[in-house]
Amino acid sequence: MGDRRQRERALKTDADLYIINRENVPWLVSMTGNDWPFDTVVIDELSSFKSPSAQRFKALRRNRPLMKRVIGLTGTPAPNGLLDLWSQIYLLDQGERLGKTITGYRERYFTAGARSGYVVYDWKQKKESEEAVFDKISDICVSMKSEDWLELPEKIDRVIPVKLDESAKAKYRKLERDLLLPLVDGDIVANTAAVLSNKLLQMANGAVYNENQGIQEIHDSKLDALEDILEAANGHPVLLFYTYKHDLLRIQKRFPRIKTLRKGSEGVKDIADWNAGKIELLGVHPASAGHGLNLQDGGNIIVWFGLTWSLELYLQAIARLYRQGQLKHVMNYHLVSEGTIDVDVMTALENKAAGQDALMEAVKARIEKVRDE
Repeated sequence: MGDRRQRERALKTDADLYIINRENVPWLVSMTGNDWPFDTVVIDELSSFKSPSAQRFKALRRNRPLMKRVIGLTGTPAPNGLLDLWSQIYLLDQGERLGKTITGYRERYFTAGARSGYVVYDWKQKKESEEAVFDKISDICVSMKSEDWLELPEKIDRVIPVKLDESAKAKYRKLERDLLLPLVDGDIVANTAAVLSNKLLQMANGAVYNENQGIQEIHDSKLDALEDILEAANGHPVLLFYTYKHDLLRIQKRFPRIKTLRKGSEGVKDIADWNAGKIELLGVHPASAGHGLNLQDGGNIIVWFGLTWSLELYLQAIARLYRQGQLKHVMNYHLVSEGTIDVDVMTALENKAAGQDALMEAVKARIEKVRDE
C-alpha cells in the first residue's frame, strides 16, 4: 500500500504473504510482468472482477497462466444474473468450463434482446442455462451460507410505507408521465430504462435534478419518516444509506448531527468513532461502503433512505453491520414511497432479482400504466 515508492519497497521485501488492494492490481502486473513471483493468488470479493472490460480483470487475465492456484471468495457471485459469472470463473480456470471469451459464453447461454445497431443492451438467459452453468462449475465451487458455520443474531427487515400527500402525488405523476409518455410507442433499451429509473427514484426520495442540474424539491415525506425512526432509536446509532447528493443535502439540513464517511485517514477515524458509539447518525453511500468496512461494533440499525437496483451493493452494504462480531439483532429499515418505483425496487430486492432485467421490466410496467391512464 501507500505511494509508488512504498509499494515498490514492499514488493521487494522477502515475505510469505503479500496483500494488495484491487485498485493496485494493474500496477502489480505491470511491475512483475512475466516474472510474476506468486504461486497462489487469493482474490477476496471476487465479484468485483465481474466486468470483463475492467482494467483489474484484464491485468489478472494477462498473468493468469503464471499462477499455479487461484482461490476466489465472494458472497455475491452473480448479483445481476449469470452474465456476471464468466469473468470470475475465467480467473479460476482460464476458460476451461465457461469458455475462453465472453462472446462465446453469451452465445451459448443467452439470446440477444434489445439492441441499438450492433450493440446489444439486453441479454436474455436461456431457460436451461442456470442448471447447465451450475453443473459446469460445480467441481471447483463451494457454496456456504454464514449460518452454516457462524452464529449470527437475527436480521429483521422492515418496509416503512411512506405516504405522499396529494400535492406530492400530483407532482410525481406529472413528472412520471412527462418522462414516460415519449416512450409509450417506442422501444425501451437498457440505457434509457436506467435514465428513467434514476429520475423516478429521485422523485420517490423527494427531489430531482432538473435539466440545469438544479434541485427541484417534491416532498419531505421520507425526511419525516426518517425523523420518526431516529426518535424511536432514542439515541442508538443509525447507519443511513443514501443514493443522491441532493438526498444528503436535504438530510443534512434536517438533521445537522449527521456525519458522513470521509476518505483516507479521516475515514479511519470516522470508522473508529462509529464503532466506539460516538456517532449517532452516519450517512454512507452504498457504493463507498460495499466491501471491507467493519462497522458491526457501532450499531445495529440500518435505514435505506433511497433504494438501489444493485443486489450486490445492497447485500454488501447490509453486511457492514450484519457480520461476525455483531451481538444484537440487526434492524434493516427501507423507506418506500407508496405508488412509486420504490415499490418495484423493493419487490425485486425481496425476490433477489434486482438488476438490469428487473429494472427494465419495472419501467415497461410503468409505461403500460401511463398508456392505460
